[in-house]
Amino acid sequence: MHIDILTLFPEMFHGVMESSILKKAKEKEQFSYQLVDFRNYSTHKHKKVDDYPYGGGAGMVLTPQPVFDAVGAVKKESRPRVVLLCPQGETYTQRKAEELAKEDHLIFICGHYEGYDERIREHLVTDEISIGDYVLTGGELGAMVIIDSVVRLLPEVLGNEESAQQDSFSTGLLEHPHYTRPSDFRGLKVPDVLLSGNHANIEAWRRKESLKRTVQRRPDLLENHELSEADKKILREIKND
Repeated sequence: MHIDILTLFPEMFHGVMESSILKKAKEKEQFSYQLVDFRNYSTHKHKKVDDYPYGGGAGMVLTPQPVFDAVGAVKKESRPRVVLLCPQGETYTQRKAEELAKEDHLIFICGHYEGYDERIREHLVTDEISIGDYVLTGGELGAMVIIDSVVRLLPEVLGNEESAQQDSFSTGLLEHPHYTRPSDFRGLKVPDVLLSGNHANIEAWRRKESLKRTVQRRPDLLENHELSEADKKILREIKND
């Protein structure tokens, strides 16, 4: 996968893209990225990329020319997904991350100021994404979140492929609790079932705990989740408890 990131503040990405899993994935050539300052594509004599909105109003709006030209420069012959970071976009989910992880080329447009010229939205992008119902100064932080969540899903990026498959939201439910050594920490003990060596009982415990945690913290996730008869029985037991 190759990722192009169009931003007015490329320096914001250096720490994130050159650390942890993203750094390792880049070094193993499992993905590559390019930071593109779209101010460099402005044809304005002072390299302006924004202007006052027609009709009046507060704030400045990103003009279409630098963004169109920057996307055109990195697009080349491929047909990438062009992602606009925008509070009006669809709310980001793990399912969307899995969808984007199948692509060979992604382009992220990180806006600033009051908003985008509508022609960018209508004629340039394939996806509009919001990472939540709140407002950030620009799209850079949102792009970092999405890139991290997508790259970790690429083949062989994580040491254990099952890690991504079992993460919260990947199964449609919240993940079960985890424990590690020591088994007794200051009187706080690991559940006996995890020490039993009985893998069937351990899996049953994990499924129940996953369902319990989802009911308690994100019951909305169960609305569209396909439950087995065994799951329904567990949920009845949880509610009776």
